[in-house]
Amino acid sequence: MKLKDVISPFYVWQRAFEKPYTNTKPIDTRPGADAYRGFHVNDIDKCVGCSSCQTICQNHAIDMVTTDKNSMPGDSGLRPRFDYGRCCWCALCVDICPSGSLHMSNEYAWVSDDPDSFRFTPGVDEKPWYQHEQGYHRDPNYNLLKLERAEMDMLSTEEGLKSFDEVVSGYNHEQAIAEADRCIECNICIATCPAHMDIPDYIKAIREQDLEEGLRILYKTNPFSATCGRICTHRCEDDCTISHLGKPLAIRWLKRYIIDQIPAENFARILQDSCEENGKKVAIVGAGPGGMSAAYYLRKQGYRVSVYEANKRAGGMLRYGVPTYRLPDDQLDKDIDYIISLGVTMHYETKVGIDIEFNTILDNNDAVFLSTGLNVPSNLRITGEEHPRVVSGLQVLFDTASGNNPNVGQKVAVIGGGNVAMDAARVSRRFGADVTVLYRRRLEDMPADPEEIKEATEEHCHFVTQAIPVKIVPADNPNQAIIHWGEAEMVDDGKGGRPRPILQDDKMHTETYDTIISAIGQSGDYSFLSESIRNDLSLKWHKFEVDDRQRTRIGNIFIGGDVANEVADAVSAIADGHNAAIGIHQYISEKV
Repeated sequence: MKLKDVISPFYVWQRAFEKPYTNTKPIDTRPGADAYRGFHVNDIDKCVGCSSCQTICQNHAIDMVTTDKNSMPGDSGLRPRFDYGRCCWCALCVDICPSGSLHMSNEYAWVSDDPDSFRFTPGVDEKPWYQHEQGYHRDPNYNLLKLERAEMDMLSTEEGLKSFDEVVSGYNHEQAIAEADRCIECNICIATCPAHMDIPDYIKAIREQDLEEGLRILYKTNPFSATCGRICTHRCEDDCTISHLGKPLAIRWLKRYIIDQIPAENFARILQDSCEENGKKVAIVGAGPGGMSAAYYLRKQGYRVSVYEANKRAGGMLRYGVPTYRLPDDQLDKDIDYIISLGVTMHYETKVGIDIEFNTILDNNDAVFLSTGLNVPSNLRITGEEHPRVVSGLQVLFDTASGNNPNVGQKVAVIGGGNVAMDAARVSRRFGADVTVLYRRRLEDMPADPEEIKEATEEHCHFVTQAIPVKIVPADNPNQAIIHWGEAEMVDDGKGGRPRPILQDDKMHTETYDTIISAIGQSGDYSFLSESIRNDLSLKWHKFEVDDRQRTRIGNIFIGGDVANEVADAVSAIADGHNAAIGIHQYISEKV
């Protein structure tokens, strides 16, 4: 043994006379570092309850719980509850949080003799560190989620204007898989969808490349998926959790992908819909998306279903109001033909109230569902609108869908700002016209879908906003008309609503057009109903009042679609049709 080994322990004693390194009051004098991963903080107003934190937590330290906060669109109403007996402070929950509501304070000391206190809901249970600015936050330049959307191929503007061919091409296999892989399965989109489609499950079917299962999932709630995959208003995407950080998931296009990959002749084999007869009969007035959806779900329950349609073909406004560059006929037929194949009886070119009385239909069936849509164009309510060169947007779209040239000429004005106005404008461009859209409010006030406005702009439709039509007078050329319109000043309504357009009499304009297209709205035609039935049914703001299963005050009459709901879009009509089928089945079953 060396001498150094013998005396080395005595060197330790010199430490006894040095100042100690220990901190006697660490809580008071040693705060955590600025980016320390301390106790959790959740901005409850930013949080949408998507459960991403719960899903990623490998220690099962997070549960989603209900709170006093009411559920809103895009918000499940749930909030994360942490169990600090399990948490390892890895911060994956912070890194994954799509809304950016979660972070961690730099507080690290928490003393309590109550073990239950260490299970808490940040943002709900008051804690002293909530106001700390320091602590761990996700790096804004780093994301665990995929934020960029797989874009879909489209025809160029120049190519699109040459024909009525479909503009959007649809996802290929690689694009669909890449886009489906962005879904975090938060389920928030299900509540937003009017049809409550099981969106995460059919997207999962795409990821797992089981498209037949995807088709079965689609048809549980929506028998118009080929249609909705193209023209749905996709409000589900507006509330997609991913949109807090990047572009929302392309839910509509993924729905279309499933349908595009499966030939129509395979639907029967995959869906295996059985229709065992139950001896009861239901009539449907209107073969639009609401009526045909009701027909599908009623037929599956064994009802003998008869549909009465005034036009030559089924589809309603999907057929006669949506141009084929947005919804090709063969894709609409893919949806409708399968429904009819289940044994639905169709009565085409049959106008109820003219070719057959509504009371006759009512007497011969156990229940009736009305879904006739809004097919009466609203008047401009200005002098001269009866001029022959003034036509409705609905008429232009109907003529085009029927294979007839609407003969709009070379210079067209479209009055309105909704989807019918956008479609009428874009159709006119395809017939070679220069198009000006006159809208009484601001561009941001337009009720048309933003993508419709964007595509109309790209197709060189000229927008003139804050333009109020005043009167229409004949031009020297009988094939033209002159419109007088004035500039509008936007004035606060004093009630917190959107500003009102007020005509400025000193700022008037005059322009001559070959055709003036009126597209300011439409209403329903209820003339086929007898006066006694109309009196018994309740109308509010020109819409029929129905209960939560589309039932009216007349027990065996159910109503849905645009004539009953405020949204007036295809997917809402589809949802009404499904809902009515449930209500009708309940009503008839209770009578038996």
